[in-house]
Amino acid sequence: MNVALQRWLILGLFFGAAYAQRPTEIAFWHTLDSPGREALEKIVGEFNGRQRDYRIAAQYVGDLREGGIKLTSAIRAGNPPQLYYGEISFVSRAVQENLALPLDEYLGNLPTDFYPGLLETGRFRGRTHALPVELHLPVLFYNADQLAARRQSPPQTWEALAAVAEQLTTRAARGFTVVSDIYSFNAVVMSRGGQLVRDGRPNFTDAKVVQSLEYLQSLVRAGSAQSRNIAEAQFALVDFVRTKTFMGIAPVTVWPVLEKRTPIPFRLGVAPLPRTPDGKLPLAGGNLMVLRGASEAQARGVVALWRYWMEPANIAEWVRATYCLPLRRSAQPLLEDFYREDPRRRVAFGGLEQAQTWVQDPEVTLWYGFLEEALERVLKGNANPRQALEEAQRKALAVERR
Repeated sequence: MNVALQRWLILGLFFGAAYAQRPTEIAFWHTLDSPGREALEKIVGEFNGRQRDYRIAAQYVGDLREGGIKLTSAIRAGNPPQLYYGEISFVSRAVQENLALPLDEYLGNLPTDFYPGLLETGRFRGRTHALPVELHLPVLFYNADQLAARRQSPPQTWEALAAVAEQLTTRAARGFTVVSDIYSFNAVVMSRGGQLVRDGRPNFTDAKVVQSLEYLQSLVRAGSAQSRNIAEAQFALVDFVRTKTFMGIAPVTVWPVLEKRTPIPFRLGVAPLPRTPDGKLPLAGGNLMVLRGASEAQARGVVALWRYWMEPANIAEWVRATYCLPLRRSAQPLLEDFYREDPRRRVAFGGLEQAQTWVQDPEVTLWYGFLEEALERVLKGNANPRQALEEAQRKALAVERR
């Protein structure tokens, strides 16, 4: 064998081996802003550094609505990512539209210490189509200084909340903030024992749904609550920080965002959401979905990332950054110092027994806009709650029949 041929064979073997060791690339779009964004990117970076089979490229694509628009455009253009971090309410729609791959065949045996019901947020019609990572419950945030000054305790019932809101209200500030988005309204409805969806159909005219909207309207009419629509939702947080309002409902994961971005000029209070005996707390948050078009190797890579994410030490670090629920019992001992440093951090975890996935019906994405329009008309325009909800239901049912 001549020298030139020998060199070509060596180079061929070298490049062949290099190609064989090339990791499977996985494009990962997510909608987590800071501080969750940094925590997510840290987990992905560590995963990439600990193995050579997969390389995951994480990219922030805006908030939930922005991310959804970009994903839709990418799907239409034929170049979607292989992995998408989406809100759990999107899972069923993604399955119905044949976008999300089933993952059961890649999961194998899972640890047995996941808290009951949490893995169900990624399942639809008996199959796993998404892997939960950041699940949370709503809480009541309040200005602890203002409540203390009026010798008020955090309200535990909706009647008590109305009374406290009235006590807190002044000429310059309102006691409570009402935001007319579907998540915030659904939190009130579920905590009062109602359901916005029943048997996959809109349930807007149910007595408990109507009563929930009447309750919120009564707070606004009395001057005890500030109403914010979808376009103004970002200002609800500003109102609270600037002491223009003193109480509000939000996911507990807003807490670290609030503390990171804005100096809070008062003692922050965090309490469980008021709830009737038959009420539930809406379980929401983010899942990992493998989108149609991903290869088997890419699907296995996503499951490998999720398994790494779900290691107890990583869950504990993730919870410290995002304040979300720890998905496994084995992570709890690693979080005792975190909870001991600030007992308020246990508030959301304490509601786990009352948690229920807030929505898993694919049709919701088709008609939730009608509901939000009705909420704004009632809370901003003083429309009749029952009539507005009846109209929203008619529109929703009309869309279903098309």
